[in-house]
Amino acid sequence: MRVVFMGTPEYAARSLKALLDEGYEVAGVFTQPDRPKGRGGKLAMPPVKELALQHGIPVLQPRRIRLEGLEVLKAFRPDVCVTSAFGQILSEDILNVPPMGTVNVHASLLPKYRGSSPVNWAIIQGEGRTGVTTMLTDKGIDTGDILLQRETEIGPEETAGELTLRLAGIGAELLIDTLRLMSGGNCPKRKQDEQEMSYYPMLRHDTGAIDWDMPAKSISDLVRGVNPWPCAYSESPWGTVRILKAAAESTAVQALTGTILVADPREGLIVKAGDGALRILLMQIPGGKAMPPEDFLRGHPMPEGGQMRNGARER
Repeated sequence: MRVVFMGTPEYAARSLKALLDEGYEVAGVFTQPDRPKGRGGKLAMPPVKELALQHGIPVLQPRRIRLEGLEVLKAFRPDVCVTSAFGQILSEDILNVPPMGTVNVHASLLPKYRGSSPVNWAIIQGEGRTGVTTMLTDKGIDTGDILLQRETEIGPEETAGELTLRLAGIGAELLIDTLRLMSGGNCPKRKQDEQEMSYYPMLRHDTGAIDWDMPAKSISDLVRGVNPWPCAYSESPWGTVRILKAAAESTAVQALTGTILVADPREGLIVKAGDGALRILLMQIPGGKAMPPEDFLRGHPMPEGGQMRNGARER
């Protein structure tokens, strides 16, 4: 089976590695262009490109595969294309090239959580389970026929970054199972139930803005769901604070949401939420390093009447 792979981040690289480990002929790889990274802004290769070059596989990085990639893809003569967090929408002309179709490795249990950030939104929405779906790509956004699915529980403290890496391994195994069944002509296939569909948008910086009127559990889920990017944040007596880890707590204290209930080097930092309170476990101020609030408060005592302030966030 001759494969052309399309993907970009580490999540996708795990699927590409599985194809190579299983001996599939990967004729070529399409990935996103190199991007500036870090404070120096030096161009960095996507993980998929790095892996492909290590194995001597031709790499293409078109800004628009629909405009620049069709003839190159035809020249690769793939039996099947595989996409995984590629980051570009494929045209019908592209999809018509591989005779066996294009298999996508999507990090949710479709039809729920369609879109580009399914892992993040599943955590933000408080889900206890998620998984990976292999599907046949069509011209819609994650609307194609479902091939195989595998479920997993979401850990109560698991961040989006941690869950994404775990799902990458599950997805790689599921991809190999899918291609084996397809090559034997007995892979299951079923339509998605549109009544069960949910779609969530791409993450933006303001997705991480905390609304202290929300229940503490919802804020805690947001903190996990936007870690490592864009990170949850709030305006505070110390300026804009990034909150990297937090836990919901019950409280009988009656106070305005956003009120800092506790700010003590021995007892930590606790903030009133819409329902209960949020204990902040790891925080970071601009230009500073991430640290537990107990350490931060030793050098930054709370001004009198300290308050966390709501920020506008994407809904």
